[in-house]
This record gives sequence, structure tokens and C-alpha cells, in this order.
Amino acid sequence: MHAARGLGSFAVGDYVVFAAMLLVSAAIGIYYALAGGGQQTSQDFLMGGRSLSALPVALSLTASFMSAVTVLATPAEVYRFGAIFSIFAVTYLLVVLITAEVFLPVFYKLGITSTYEYLELRFNRYIRLCGTVLFIVQTILYTGIVIYAPALALNQVTGFDLWGAVVATGVVCTFYCTMGGLKAVIWTDVFQIGIMVAGFASVIIQSSVIQGGFNTILNDAYEGKRLNFWNFNPNPLQRHTFWTIVIGGTFTWTSIYGVNQSQVQRYISCKSRFHAKMSLYINLVGLWVILICSVFCGLALYSRYHDCDPWTSKKVSALDQLMPYLVLDILQDYPGLPGLFVACAYSGTLSTVSSSINALAAVTVEDLVKPRFRSLSERTLSWISQGTSVLFGVLCIGMAALASLMGALLQAALSIFGMIGGPLLGLFALGILVPFANPIGAFVGLMAGFAISLWVGIGAQLYPPLPERTLPLSLETYGCNSTYNGTNLMTTTEMPFSTSAFQIYSPERTPLMDNWYSLSYLYFSTLGTLVTIFVGIIVSLPTGGRKQNIDSRFLLTKEDFSSNFDIFKKKKNVLNYKSHPVEDGGTDNPAFNHIELNLTDQNGKINGTRL
Repeated sequence: MHAARGLGSFAVGDYVVFAAMLLVSAAIGIYYALAGGGQQTSQDFLMGGRSLSALPVALSLTASFMSAVTVLATPAEVYRFGAIFSIFAVTYLLVVLITAEVFLPVFYKLGITSTYEYLELRFNRYIRLCGTVLFIVQTILYTGIVIYAPALALNQVTGFDLWGAVVATGVVCTFYCTMGGLKAVIWTDVFQIGIMVAGFASVIIQSSVIQGGFNTILNDAYEGKRLNFWNFNPNPLQRHTFWTIVIGGTFTWTSIYGVNQSQVQRYISCKSRFHAKMSLYINLVGLWVILICSVFCGLALYSRYHDCDPWTSKKVSALDQLMPYLVLDILQDYPGLPGLFVACAYSGTLSTVSSSINALAAVTVEDLVKPRFRSLSERTLSWISQGTSVLFGVLCIGMAALASLMGALLQAALSIFGMIGGPLLGLFALGILVPFANPIGAFVGLMAGFAISLWVGIGAQLYPPLPERTLPLSLETYGCNSTYNGTNLMTTTEMPFSTSAFQIYSPERTPLMDNWYSLSYLYFSTLGTLVTIFVGIIVSLPTGGRKQNIDSRFLLTKEDFSSNFDIFKKKKNVLNYKSHPVEDGGTDNPAFNHIELNLTDQNGKINGTRL
């Protein structure tokens, strides 16, 4: 039915749409480089002057979450494994609640720039250094995947040179990050989220028109067993069940939203804690919209190709190429729309990579440069911030080469966050929730959690789980009536789902491979977090943890929750430790305290705490 169709390529209108998206993104960077005298201080560059409001930050959080991995890989995931992926809606709700009520209050009241500053305040500078190094490694690895994904789409859809597209992505991101700092990153995200929603909408609308309406798409999905929402199997070895997605997914995404610099840096740059929390809750609505769009695109993919799978019939070489293949199939008669979709994928990349580059610059300046060179002026620090942005842009482009070897993009991306993000989440949870956790316990817990999650994560890449663990759904080719490459395609396939180019095929599967290495990839983070917390508690107790006298500002307290209701009190400060009143329309961001106090206190002390 579809095999005989020759798909077109980019027309002039597509290139115009695509180029316009890139030009507007670059223009925003130039605007914020020049507006108001440019980036005079490192705080301007890294934190947007800490004066941002909830809505743009919320849209930015959503945009950076929705990378090209989401645009390309989530529909392919639904096509291959079914709509159980939509259970992530529950996960996102839990993640936003935990982030807003547990981690945000502590980070915000300290007025920090780098999340890892907290680790020095709570433990010591060596623990801070461990956290910083792990974050840098994790972010560069993940960003490599995010740059590679849309380049793959461009290569498939337009015939663009793959590595030319990789370099172009990195260069555009690095340009506007370096020119305009966090404000440029956030406002380009706001623009790019519009492009992404438009790209998804064009696919959804045209799919429903061609397939004869939403009901046809849902009926095809039902017949193909894609509407598999409820799988309550508690087995942790099953790749996606209700429990792996809700429990494992919550740990995985909390490690991103709760403690990852890329996301935390956005909401602590808000002008008040109310705006910071609102940005997270508004962002939740955005996450749900994106999830619905991407899951429905996956069902539309299945409806279109339920009888002639392009992957099995070798029209595409990887599952991640299915979405661009569908786009050219159904939108080739509408000049500009294929370009809009590729701009959608590209926007996802730009938003994620730019936030990563800005966060990497922030932790480098705050955690590695400032503690060693205390005499540097703000202007010099601003120049160093811009220089590190360029450096990390180049490094991320280099990492994209490794990403090309990592197989299935969505699972590879989440596996990296799980393996490294889980132990880091456990480390911050120890500091915020366990008053008697001490530096020795924190360090031993972190190393134990990292070792365990790395062991299971690398094992799963080398020995991928069998199909009975991943539960791929059948793909049909009986509708491919024409002969393709001289072979009559009249088959049904249950092709094994591979996640890695490094896998080792073993004729005999050992219990270690069938059980330990088959653990759902969403549990990598859960395992790392729980091992870190458990070992941290066990080691802290006999090493003097209970004898510590910890400042309550480093812990989550009842006052942090009760202050949620301060917004309803008249003429009350939002945060009870503030040293000066808040004027209407001003900011209650505590980072400003030490800017003012530094005028009289050259040691930079706030209530006895060095920042």
C-alpha cells in the first residue's frame, strides 16, 4: 500500500521555514547580548539577573525537557511498544510535586547559583567537587545524544550531511548561549516551544485527515493491541509496566527536575519563590500537552503503517527515523510543513542543548573557578562564563559522535540519566531529608550508589534484555503488495529490540544476564538513589553523624511548607529569614541579600554562612 510510494525531499518552502527558526533563535541571542548594556556580570549571564517571572520559565522548563529525543523517539516507542508510555502523566505529577515541595524550598532560600554549592554548605567541598564532576560527565554524554537525534532526522528526511547537521546544531546553540546568557536561553525556549507544538499539530491534523479521523486511528491502535495502558505486573524486569513507569520514572525524572543544574538554574532565577513554584506547576500542564501529542503521533504512525511497517521492510534503518518518514509521506504536498516538523525536532535540540551549555558554564564558574580565584572581578567572571560556554559547545558536538554508536535514543538517554542522576539524587536527598547524614556517609553512599547503577546499566547495554522482558508488539508487512528490492514482503515480525551497538550475543544466557541485567532501565535511577541513601545512613550513624549541629536552612523544615500560605497574608515577607522588606513589583530572591550586604561585609557572609 505504501511501499510503492516515492517520498519527496525538502522543497524551497521547507528550507525557508527551517532557516527562519534558526535566524530568530540567533537574533534573540544577539538582542539579549546588547539589551541593557549586555551581560555585565556573571549573575546576569548565568541567572538572568534573578528577575524572571513564572510563565517564560515554565515554558523554558517544558521546552528543555522536550528535546528531539522526545519528538523522534517517543512516537517510535508508542509504535513499537504501545500507549502504556502515557502513564508517564502520573509520573510527571509526582515529579513536579516532589521538586516544588522538597528541593525548591531549600535551594531557593540559600540563594545559590550552582546546585552543587549546597553540597559544600551541607557536607564539604570534596563532596561538592564529586557532584560537579558527575554532573559535567552526565550532561555532556546526554547532550551528545540530543544533538545526534535531529541530525539523524535531517539526514533521513532531507539528505543533509549527517555530521554537517550535528556541527550546525552545536554552533547555533553555542552562539546564542554565549551571546545572551540565560535570558537568551529562556526566551529562545519560549519561541521554540511554539514551533514544537506547531510541528506536532501539523502531523496530528494531517494524519487524522488522511486516515479518516481520530476514531480510525484509535480503532487501528486497538486492533494492533497498542492501547495497552494497564499492565500492573509488579515484576521489575518488565521494561514498561504501571509500576516501572510510576516508581522508576519518578526517580529518573526527579533526578532531572529536582537536583539537575539545567532545570534548577531556571526556577531559582525567578524573582520570588511564588514565581519559582508556579513555573513548575505551569510547566506540568506543558508536559502533559507534549506527552499527549507525542503518544498520539505514535498511534497515528501505527495507523498509517499497521499493514506495511517501514522498519521491517527496510525503508528506514532505525525506529527513530519513523517520524520523519511519516512527515514526508503525509505532508509532502504542503510546502513548508515538512520543514516545520524538522524545525520542531531541531527546536527541541536547541532548547535542551542551550540549557545544558548554560548549566555547564554555571557549575564550572561557581564550583571550579570562583573557589580558587576569589579576586576576579564580575566582568572577568562574565567573560570566563562566555568562554566556558564556547568550550562546552565544542565538547558536546564531539560527544555526538559517541551518541551515534548508542542505538535506541530514548532508552540510551534515560539510561545515562538513571546511572548518574540516581546517585546524585540520593546524595541531595541525604542532605535535605536526613539531619544526621555526614560527609563520610555521603561520600561512601554516593560511591556505592554509583557503582551499583553503573554495573547494572553497562551490563544492560552489553547484554540487552530478551523480547519477553521488553514486550515488543508485532509489526506487519502483509500490506506491502509491491515487490521491494526483489523480495516479496509478506511477513510478520517480532524483531528483538536492541538498545546498543556494543551488545554481546551470548549463546547461553546466565541468571545474571536474565535477571540483574534485565532490570527495567527506569529502575537504574531508583537503584542508585536508594543504595546511596541506605549506605549513607548506615555509614553516618557510627561515624558521628548524630553529634553534628546542622543549620536548619540546609534541611527541609515545617516552615518551608507552611510558608506556601504566606502569599495570602498581607504585608508579610514571603521568606521569614529575609533581612529587608520586599517592595511591590520587586524581588524576594535571597541571592540579592548578599549583593547588598557585600557593600558592608567584604567577607560575603549571610547570617554566618558563606555563599
